[in-house]
Amino acid sequence: MSKYEATIGLELHCELKSNSKVFSPSKNSYDVTPNNNVCAIDLAFPGTLPVVNKECVKKALMMSMALNCKQPEYMCFDRKNYYYPDLPKGYQITQFYNPVGTNGEILINYDGKEVPIKIHEIHLEEDTAALEHLYNTTTLDYNRAGVPLLELVTEPCITCAEEAIAFIETIIGMYRYCDISEVDTKKGQLRCDVNVSIKEVGSNELGTKVEVKNVNSLSNIAKTIDYEIERQTALAEAGQYDEVVQETRRFDEATGATIHMRSKADAIDYKYFPEPNIPPIKIDAQWLEDIRREIPALQNERRKIYTSEYGLDEYDTNIIIKDKKHADYFEKCIEIGIDAKTASNWFIVQILGYLNKNYLDITEFYLKPEDLKVIIDEINKGTISNKQAKEIFTKACDEKVSPTKLISQEDSQISDKNKLEEIIENILNNNQAQIESYHNGKTNLFDFFVGQVMKETRGKANPVITKEILNEKLK
Repeated sequence: MSKYEATIGLELHCELKSNSKVFSPSKNSYDVTPNNNVCAIDLAFPGTLPVVNKECVKKALMMSMALNCKQPEYMCFDRKNYYYPDLPKGYQITQFYNPVGTNGEILINYDGKEVPIKIHEIHLEEDTAALEHLYNTTTLDYNRAGVPLLELVTEPCITCAEEAIAFIETIIGMYRYCDISEVDTKKGQLRCDVNVSIKEVGSNELGTKVEVKNVNSLSNIAKTIDYEIERQTALAEAGQYDEVVQETRRFDEATGATIHMRSKADAIDYKYFPEPNIPPIKIDAQWLEDIRREIPALQNERRKIYTSEYGLDEYDTNIIIKDKKHADYFEKCIEIGIDAKTASNWFIVQILGYLNKNYLDITEFYLKPEDLKVIIDEINKGTISNKQAKEIFTKACDEKVSPTKLISQEDSQISDKNKLEEIIENILNNNQAQIESYHNGKTNLFDFFVGQVMKETRGKANPVITKEILNEKLK
């Protein structure tokens, strides 16, 4: 067992959903055509002035509240000055002195228990343009310039890759539940800077921090953390602890390793100062309260309800609450009277199976909770069997017809005891040799008799009642 342990801090950059960019009227939409959603403000033409997008401020405040952060009295912006080809202004409008949220904390579900993760701050800023480095040239796409970006910075309180991923998945869920962002990594809407250091087990003094920039998927974040812990620990155990230096690295997908980019002996002086073109904006207390009321029940809250009140296990609960739209559908099933465990089984097995097979979103799913209840109620009444119910479910979804129209008297399950007794007696009278073998110890012939009943009734005999009658008759 190593005498060293890791300390991890994360900086998550997430693009927000809004019709326009954070400081300009340009369309905020993912577009494969480069430089299509651009205006003079995004390109920093002389004489242009930024105008704050109120919707972006609202979503930033909502996330701040969801993270249990402290909100500022005024919404203020600052300039972060540095030159880079993807920054047309030569500075970035961000928040430095007065972030939209500070000193937060959330609980994540990790390793079967609740673990607190401390939030240092969260701030609203504009994204840069996108650079694409080709063989002998670099292209610039200004579609991303000015896209609203929330940067969330944790305290150095995470201990391993698995815990980091559990935290990020929780944050992704919060963004989606609050409809703040799609968090689509394929569109570059989530990027992460990973800070890793190691120290001797039990020591209160943090080791030298190494930063890995712009890691863009959950799997790569986990690989980055594991690689850095292994690399730094190997140096320390070889007596080369001093060779763990403060630096910026990048993750190389091809090799699964991190690679040195630049030294970071001193913090870069960005010469922050208040943005002169955006005066401080007083945040109305009533508006804050209105925003707080819009925050839906989040994953942790629903997890407690599903496990303690509905009696679901942790595994099923985590599947349902992963997507807010799924959780809302499930809760509507409970609301209209479907048993929680029955609703859970049908949702996870039948509904999610159908959605995945047909590449559908739950919003495109034909059957409403009320339709599902019709099918389940007919099973409970004994009108149809489980097998028939699944066939009706699939047919109703495929043909987009109400299950009620598919549950006809002809297709109903036979649950009439007198009718089943008559059918079973005829079968037994015609199979005397099998009855004798059954009584001589070949008890597996019981399934033969059940099969004969199902054959005679074309699978419509109620299996429970059928087995009860057969047991009585064979005795």
